[in-house]
Amino acid sequence: MSVARKRLRYIARRLGQAVPIVLGIVVTNFFLLQLAPGDAADVLAGEAGSATPEYMAMLRQRFGLDQPLFTQLFYYVKNVLLLDLGFSFRHNMPVLHLILERLGPTLLLMGATLVLSVASGVLLGLLAATRVGSWRDTMISILAIVSYATPLFWVGLMLIVAFSLKLDWLPATGMESVGMFYSGWERVVDVSRHLVLPAITLSLFYMALYARLMRAAMIEQSRMDYVTTARAKGLSERRVTFRHVLRNALLPVFTMAGVQTGNLLGGSVIVESVFGWPGLGLLAFQSLFARDFNLLLGIFFLSACLVVIVNLLVDLLYTFVDPRIEVG
Repeated sequence: MSVARKRLRYIARRLGQAVPIVLGIVVTNFFLLQLAPGDAADVLAGEAGSATPEYMAMLRQRFGLDQPLFTQLFYYVKNVLLLDLGFSFRHNMPVLHLILERLGPTLLLMGATLVLSVASGVLLGLLAATRVGSWRDTMISILAIVSYATPLFWVGLMLIVAFSLKLDWLPATGMESVGMFYSGWERVVDVSRHLVLPAITLSLFYMALYARLMRAAMIEQSRMDYVTTARAKGLSERRVTFRHVLRNALLPVFTMAGVQTGNLLGGSVIVESVFGWPGLGLLAFQSLFARDFNLLLGIFFLSACLVVIVNLLVDLLYTFVDPRIEVG
């Protein structure tokens, strides 16, 4: 059987296995959100100032909140299987439409963060591992610990103060300049300038994690027998590092990057709120306070699907990084 066919069968099997997992997450999220006090009718009544019991009952009937809990769950799961994520009362439009509208900015932010954090983390980990115990190793370790321990919102606020308010180099909020109506290359440049500070803020934490992981993996691999054999053959240290050690040390970093995808989306809630980035994180934050549970469940459902897809891509990436690994 050809390698391409093996990969297609592997992808189909993994996607089939993911269906019950995603449904389990949907059911769990549904029950967890029921623990939150209040519902959509309470929020609307609070915003109106007052409401009669008849009006509240009418709202609950309209949103289906007067039905027994398991009846609501049955219809919700049934609709999810048909890719109908429900209706957002807050935005007065289908949830799927809202999510697709905000998905692009979030994927852009997550993609930029993932590339930046993995690239800088691998580079710093490599530099530290090749000079263990030196001042370079010490500086990188201190930088990683400080980045790991600093809260994301504080980093974001300090970057805004330094690069937006003081130096006026980069915009502080939003995804595009309001009222400029850029198009083509000018729009790409404008969005890129808005992306710099949120991407750096979100990537610092993960950069520190990948740098520490890469350093440890490089040190562990450099002590393996196959590395000793390669050195005994007379290969240069540079060739041993980049042709043998680096390839195997990258595997745990890729594994961690796949696992961290869900956390990356969670971190984007804070970063998008600080920078006013119009993505799913900001939408989830707003929908939680509005008790817009249909919208929140839809975002959770999409997050679960994203994690499954990214982990599948990471598993496939193994076979390209290390050809000895075959998909089963």
